[in-house]
Amino acid sequence: MSNYHSNGKLLITGEYTVLDGALSLALPAKFGQSLSITENSSDKISWKAINNEGNIWFTANYNLNDIEIDAEPSIIETDNEGAAKTLLTILKEAKKLNPHFLINSNGIEATTILEFPENWGLGSSSTLINNVASWAKINAFDLLWNSFSGSGYDIACAQNNSAITYQLKNKEPFIDKVNFNPIFKDQLFFIHLNKKQNSREGIKRYQKIAPSAEKKEAIKKINSLTSKVLKTTTLNAFETIIEEHEDIIASLIQLKPVKEHFFKDFKGSIKSLGAWGGDFILATGEQTYVTSYFSTKGYNTILTYQEMIA
Repeated sequence: MSNYHSNGKLLITGEYTVLDGALSLALPAKFGQSLSITENSSDKISWKAINNEGNIWFTANYNLNDIEIDAEPSIIETDNEGAAKTLLTILKEAKKLNPHFLINSNGIEATTILEFPENWGLGSSSTLINNVASWAKINAFDLLWNSFSGSGYDIACAQNNSAITYQLKNKEPFIDKVNFNPIFKDQLFFIHLNKKQNSREGIKRYQKIAPSAEKKEAIKKINSLTSKVLKTTTLNAFETIIEEHEDIIASLIQLKPVKEHFFKDFKGSIKSLGAWGGDFILATGEQTYVTSYFSTKGYNTILTYQEMIA
């Protein structure tokens, strides 16, 4: 049996501008996804996906001989055709990148286990792609970009166990491990907004609305804020940075910051993480106040920095 594991992700700075080369701070999450591979003689790839509650949410069987570059896809059986087709796309792209992948196999039993609720938006797809890339012995960034799209910061998080900066330069990912362990981390909280936001829709809006000249100026400012946040030693300074960051992104995508839209009376600072309008936000303040404020509004998934970050 072979086992693989990848970390989930949170983007602290950069947001949409990471797509256009902004220097961004990303934090691997404690929660991720594992993949176990067992060889057998079934002539099939039998795939089983288990969620964070231990329940099977997806199964599929593929004809092993059809996972070839030019072969017509062959899904023998599945309980989720959409997920089965997506997985088949990933496997076929992996085979293109490494023609020797699966060549000596007589059958595969694969099991994935997700360690967080799928609607948390911590990277159920990116962790899967990175695990498959490790199994196939290929570059995970190539697998991501050949199968789907995105900046790749989530793949970088999948592969690292501590804070990183991430930047695309001429479509090449540059990743640096950095020291981000703020002394005020006991006053940083991650709150889930009770819905998963479609990041692809947010990206489309950013690409359609944000003018090129404004993007360039925003990227310069984001680069500076990312550098500043790594040197921040006080909560007040951190709050100033994330509030300025919110204003920059709000101007680009022409949406109100999440605090102004939903939480005007919150006494601390709030920053969206990832696609605006869903998934997690970052909030600052004392634990008793933060927990009370958000739980009374119906947001009960509240994680401390130590609970969330690897």
